[in-house]
Amino acid sequence: MSFRLFDTLTGRLGPIRRRAGRPLGMYVCGPTVYAPAHVGHARTYLYFDVVRRTFQAEGIPVRHVMNITDFEEKIDRRAAALGLTWRALARREEAGFFRDLDALGLLRPNTAPRASDFIPRMVRVAARLERTGRVHRSGDAWYYRPPERPREANFPVSTELARHAVLEPGHPFPESEATAGEFMVWQEQEPPLPSWNGPWGRGMPGWHLECYAMAGEYLGIPVDLHGGGLDLIYPHHHAENEIALALNGTAFSRHFLHTAFVLQNGAKMSKSTGNLVSIRDALAEGSAGGLRWYLLRPRFTERLSWSFSELAEATAEQRRVQAAVRRWLEGGAGGPIGASAAESLRREVRADLLDNLGTDRTIPRLREFGARLEWASHPGIARGDRPAAVRALREVEDRLGIPLR
Repeated sequence: MSFRLFDTLTGRLGPIRRRAGRPLGMYVCGPTVYAPAHVGHARTYLYFDVVRRTFQAEGIPVRHVMNITDFEEKIDRRAAALGLTWRALARREEAGFFRDLDALGLLRPNTAPRASDFIPRMVRVAARLERTGRVHRSGDAWYYRPPERPREANFPVSTELARHAVLEPGHPFPESEATAGEFMVWQEQEPPLPSWNGPWGRGMPGWHLECYAMAGEYLGIPVDLHGGGLDLIYPHHHAENEIALALNGTAFSRHFLHTAFVLQNGAKMSKSTGNLVSIRDALAEGSAGGLRWYLLRPRFTERLSWSFSELAEATAEQRRVQAAVRRWLEGGAGGPIGASAAESLRREVRADLLDNLGTDRTIPRLREFGARLEWASHPGIARGDRPAAVRALREVEDRLGIPLR
């Protein structure tokens, strides 16, 4: 059975393919490290964690790369307010970010390169873009202006932008048709702001160049699977894809996957606006298993409106199912529910996840399985059945990262 996912660029459901004889290359856009991550970030990284776990459970090795954006205007502003250097703030928040992901039980990426370590490669990308003749200066920055391309080549912009863009600080809509799709290649600036030598003097490369440079170094262009939150489609993933089309003649990725937002007070959670619930605060109110249960209840394409009461409900559900499974696995003479029930659950969960990451079907299955164990007149499993049941449940746990035993 192949793993099928909805492709954001093509709008179609299709299988994820990899280069023969190589691990599946998965590039997930990482954080800009200037403040603690929130549960909207957690939800995105959690879905990609389940994607990775599912591939691995199918015997397909994954090379997971996630960038760390450690220089950017938001980092500069917060560092100045705190009396820190941009680098000191970025290292502090990067460490906190990975502590949060560890606490949630996410598998760490195989590689997590920092943007500041990729400056030479990003400078070379900027120089290659200049040779296309499509880079122009505006004020103290240089911008790349994409050519006209077939509609299916890249994500739509301008009049269709509202389909996938989010209006918030740092992500303005294009001011006109003429500038739609343009992105910054180089920004003039001097120390103490992040600054390096580049094609046009001292400054820093544009944000969109870093992921192209890192993906090319660690996975090759095109990567097999790429994505992040829906808000990254424009301008970030549009620009990444444009660079690949310009310099490689191919899309940035064979398959694009984007997750829907977590909302609070009717608006997207965002560090830049302060409308958020941090991962740390969410874990303080629930548990890692409960938070995973809660965030995975909707399909990845559906928005989730944050609720601490629903987190508490999800945490209670996860713990109740876990308690029922533990009682069942204690064993005994053997009641009406044998190892075949766990094996059926394993097959169903596998089918759910391979079919467009159907966690919205999987979580109810777990709830129903726990209820069935609770309602059984004799909940214990026959001792001879226990090893097979444990194997099946362990695979479900491995795929979801939710403890069941």
